[in-house]
Amino acid sequence: MSPIRILLVDDQALFRESMHAFLNLQPEFQVVGEAGNGEQALLQASTLKPDVILMDVRMPGMDGVEATRRLRTVLPACRVIMLTTFDDDEYVFEALRDGAAGYLLKDTPAEKLFEAVRAAARGESFLQPSIAAKVVGEFSRLAKLRTEHPASSLETLSHRELEILRLIAAGLSNREIAARLFITEGTVKNHVTEILGKLGVSDRTQAALKARDLGLE
Repeated sequence: MSPIRILLVDDQALFRESMHAFLNLQPEFQVVGEAGNGEQALLQASTLKPDVILMDVRMPGMDGVEATRRLRTVLPACRVIMLTTFDDDEYVFEALRDGAAGYLLKDTPAEKLFEAVRAAARGESFLQPSIAAKVVGEFSRLAKLRTEHPASSLETLSHRELEILRLIAAGLSNREIAARLFITEGTVKNHVTEILGKLGVSDRTQAALKARDLGLE
């Protein structure tokens, strides 16, 4: 059986080199390339056609979440596992919503990492217990939100869109929101457009007022 082809994406060269050597010790895996940010990941993936990408979240330029979103469109057969030190809720939910097959922290035991790569290559998903608990908690929160605001448009917003809506209500600009969430200003603009459409309002001021009415400050 052919080995699972893996692309490593992380802005820390030493971590990439260590993972490269470590994974290549396993006969079932073959690291076919490395990238230091999302833009490089897209270029490498289009050329190398890996089976699985191990992707960091925070990187300079295009972050891992944005890269995952784009990969889902251009290379849907390529499976992405987020491998990061950050377990912030917004990163977890946004990455999974945008197509990540798994979300692991860098302190994950080696066998769990191997299991996740195998699962992703089979077209399955894999979450370590602490991340799975967050997902279950989010489902519970959304269920409660729908009960409290059954007629509102909040249930149509993603976790990241709710986060951005709160920051809009707090008076932050797109640039300030981008800096706060470690994403590009262009990504914020795209989210704001989606938020306005889902809330049925025409500008940021109306969106902020609606957010405050719903207690999202």
